[in-house]
Amino acid sequence: MSMEMRQTQKQVQQMVMTPQLQQAIKLLQMGRQDMVQTVQEELKENPCLEDSSDTETELDRDSAEQRHESSLLGETEQVDERSGQKEAAVGEQEVPDGDRAAKDVDWEPILENAATAHIPSTGRLNDDDMPTVEQTASSGSSLSEHLLREIRLAQFPDDEAVCATLIIHNLDGDGYFKDPPIEQIAEEIEVDLVVANRALHRLQRLDPVGCAARTLVERLLIQAEVLAVDDEILVKMLTEHLGDVERHNFARIAQKLKVDLEEVVEAFSEIQRLEPHPARQFLSERTQYITPDVYIRKVGDKYLIQTNDDGMPKLRLSRQAVEILKSQGKDKVAKEYLQERLRQARWLIDSLHQRQRTILRVAESILERQREFFERGINYLKPLILRDIASDIGMHESTISRATSQKYVHTPQGLFELKFFFNASIKGDDGGEDLASEAVKRMIKQLTEAEDHKKPLSDQKLVDLLRIKHKVEIARRTVAKYREQLGILPSAQRKKVF
Repeated sequence: MSMEMRQTQKQVQQMVMTPQLQQAIKLLQMGRQDMVQTVQEELKENPCLEDSSDTETELDRDSAEQRHESSLLGETEQVDERSGQKEAAVGEQEVPDGDRAAKDVDWEPILENAATAHIPSTGRLNDDDMPTVEQTASSGSSLSEHLLREIRLAQFPDDEAVCATLIIHNLDGDGYFKDPPIEQIAEEIEVDLVVANRALHRLQRLDPVGCAARTLVERLLIQAEVLAVDDEILVKMLTEHLGDVERHNFARIAQKLKVDLEEVVEAFSEIQRLEPHPARQFLSERTQYITPDVYIRKVGDKYLIQTNDDGMPKLRLSRQAVEILKSQGKDKVAKEYLQERLRQARWLIDSLHQRQRTILRVAESILERQREFFERGINYLKPLILRDIASDIGMHESTISRATSQKYVHTPQGLFELKFFFNASIKGDDGGEDLASEAVKRMIKQLTEAEDHKKPLSDQKLVDLLRIKHKVEIARRTVAKYREQLGILPSAQRKKVF
């Protein structure tokens, strides 16, 4: 069989994601903060974009509000005012060919309307909806900064200060000093091991007490020492019976230590004064306050859905760039550059329009399907999957997933991520209506909050109560999973004997 090389032609169909479509998808899946940052960066880099927020007149704003509110209430159809065409799904929208030559682009209609080609405002929010001054306060210092300041205030000797500083820089995220060993620290800075241990001893007793401890037991014993708690039973409980302490198995401890139960309980009350995570106040990052993307408000018997445009740049094509393109005799290279930048600016504006419309349509569909939740609360949340919303608004499930990720809605029931409304289905007893998993979680939380703390409910008992009280059939392992997701400890650890 002979082998030869030859050329053949074959016609195939394949989907190609244009740069414009990639940009639209990327913007859709961004959270509000990331999107605002992206738009601000584009404003700095693209000379053909400008923010019209500062120059928008009150008349323009009022007109935009009226148009938006009437469309939300169903009085008008959502239509793209520039093209006159109904919106399409992100995965289906038509976009200009990015490789088309600049001379083929007809900019005249765009240039004529450049002054108004910006994202319409849906109205400004009241001051009551904005974060307070306290909510925007800056965060404090980190744990390492605090401890270094404590060292200076305590006036450590130079050799101890160097050693303590090196220890601080080797603390883990919870303030433990686990690696490297103190012997290696002493060898590295060439000090006597006695000096290194003395520095560690002093550092562990600075505020917050117990940082730089190597184990939990050492941390708690240091705190007990500083609090002047001299209790032999407490020390043995921490060093020999910590597992039983965690399980509140006080009778077993009393039996092993051959002491009265009251003495064990008294020692445990002292242990409760200790702080296993003394560095927690320094470990939290700066609080990020969530700004809703959508507001759902009840007005009379109807619900009004309003997108939140506060803080969002209102983009339009730059007047100056438009004038340069209209003028004659300019540098051809500069003109081609501006044409390309104008095309990119237009794509960005269209993508932002598409993002807003998609989020709005998703919120409208969620409101329609979860109306009982908005009226009566979380216990009435219904099972919902991405396919349901995708079917309602004629988009792909992946588009719905992107549109609900990191997007938040302010409702009469509180602030929720849009993904919160998508829940697995839990079968009701005796053929009853299916319940959402979030509603079942709320039932479990309510049952554990109302339990007798001396006789906490086991997972099996929770299963029985859910079946009897709420007509919910659920497996014990599912209850255990939901309990862990809610941060509720097992019954043995929730038990209180006093």
